[in-house]
Amino acid sequence: MRVFSPLILLLLALPSFAQRTKNIIFVMSDGLRWQDVFHGADPALLTKKEGGVSDVDALRRQFWRDTPADRRQALLPFLWTVVARNGQIYGNRDQGSDAFVTNGMNFSYPGYSEILCGFPDSRIDSNDKNLNPNVSVLEWLNSKPAFKDRIAAFGAWELFPYILNAQRSGLFVNAAYDPLPPLTPRAEFLNRIKKETGIWDSEALDAPTFHSALEYFKVKKPRVLFLSLGDTDEWAHDGKYDLYLQAAHRFDQYVKELWDTAQSMPEYRGTTTLILAVDHGRGMAPVEWKTHGQKVPDSKYVWMALLGPDTPALGERSHVPAITQSQVAATLAALLGEDYAAAVPTAGKPIVSANSAPAAAKTRTSRGDKR
Repeated sequence: MRVFSPLILLLLALPSFAQRTKNIIFVMSDGLRWQDVFHGADPALLTKKEGGVSDVDALRRQFWRDTPADRRQALLPFLWTVVARNGQIYGNRDQGSDAFVTNGMNFSYPGYSEILCGFPDSRIDSNDKNLNPNVSVLEWLNSKPAFKDRIAAFGAWELFPYILNAQRSGLFVNAAYDPLPPLTPRAEFLNRIKKETGIWDSEALDAPTFHSALEYFKVKKPRVLFLSLGDTDEWAHDGKYDLYLQAAHRFDQYVKELWDTAQSMPEYRGTTTLILAVDHGRGMAPVEWKTHGQKVPDSKYVWMALLGPDTPALGERSHVPAITQSQVAATLAALLGEDYAAAVPTAGKPIVSANSAPAAAKTRTSRGDKR
């Protein structure tokens, strides 16, 4: 029988602070309001007049509950029963947890650029098809041998090859109606579905976008998967609150399926962190919920959530310092043990409370990573 000294026993009892995250799944739902995430279905919009709801009774049966806590769980069950309980969620302004964009534009291209690059850029002031002059955290990671060609980005919106500057970055970017490579017969079927379905010219529906990303994830096994879904924003702009809520509910189901798939694979089980976020907020009911931008100040407020082996289970954050969209890039990198904030001084600093092993970034970052 081996006998351990008291010092060794003490060391064995201490928690391990080694970085365990090896992979990132980063999913966004375009323009999904913090109000709906934290309060559930908005009573002011469960109407035909204000919410454009076609069947009010059916929508209320599905999503209305007596309390905000029950309503939000009915709308986003995976977020509230798994992510929030075992990870962290920020952005409930009623609980003293502000999260906001810093670009001042409060719409998509500036928002995605800020969240992926870590800082706002006044040159990005439209949703036009202009190649992003800035290097994203995905491109930065892709320049490292450990991540080279192991990063994939999927987006329902056609602008992602521009936002991520696919020409320069060399990232795999699949956007809108772009077909997948012929990976499997299912991938070829998804290409057909994507081609034959659609409502908006510049944006594919979430379903083919998600299933394309899931198929690629299972076959190619990237270390970082970025996925942006867009139905929530499109249906909100159309003033269809019923379809907006259905899209939010599907987003939650898709995140669950992706997470469950990862946990079923040895390459990802126990070594993967999930990040959820949005590119901008929206205005308040009953009118401004349909839109966002500089003329809608409330649309700067967003939300984000994290779940993974290095993220302490602090749940719904309340009465904490405000966080910004610009901190997501450095937080993502830090969870992988990489110091993006040091390499890109203009980027927001990592969210310290989201990572139990923040010192690991300095020990695993390659030397000379300056931009």
